[in-house]
Amino acid sequence: MGIVYVVQHGEKERAPGDPGLTARGREQAALAAEWLRGKGLRAVYASPLLRARQTAEAVAAVAGLPVRIDARVAERMNWDGSVPFERFAADWARASADRDFVPAVGDSSRAAGARFVEFLEEIGRDGGGSAGPVAVACHGGVTVDLLRTLIGDEAVPEMIMSDGVPSGAITTLDGLRPIAITETGHLAGLETGHRPG
Repeated sequence: MGIVYVVQHGEKERAPGDPGLTARGREQAALAAEWLRGKGLRAVYASPLLRARQTAEAVAAVAGLPVRIDARVAERMNWDGSVPFERFAADWARASADRDFVPAVGDSSRAAGARFVEFLEEIGRDGGGSAGPVAVACHGGVTVDLLRTLIGDEAVPEMIMSDGVPSGAITTLDGLRPIAITETGHLAGLETGHRPG
């Protein structure tokens, strides 16, 4: 399957629906892209959500590649404003605690992890149209869901289980085996801030 760099989108605007990146988020995306320069990327994927697409565009620009959209790496839940934020946050917490809980809007943690694994297996099997490392710009919740599926809750760092994945962090997989989880060294000097989604 090869190396997959899972890139957490940069800091997003605080708004319901499909917010884009803040100025800091664009900076985080640019720093992640610079870190990935020279890694021999053969494909760049993104969740359909704007914040992930914008992050992927920064990575794709330095790699000279197009961005490929795949809904299987979308966030497990996305606050669209149809329910009060407090309800969304309560459903998020419940879905994090109970991997089989299906929230009013979105997927269970288990389903989100499974669809990410399916995506990885497919690009590994088919090469995803590439013959080398790939980058995937996505979201913190689904990244944690993936890690919980691959290595179990006990092996996932407590910090990301409780606080989420820092904006702009990169998790490196060798096939379905995590070899580096939520690295942020490339963001030195920036406040990394993170929230669900």
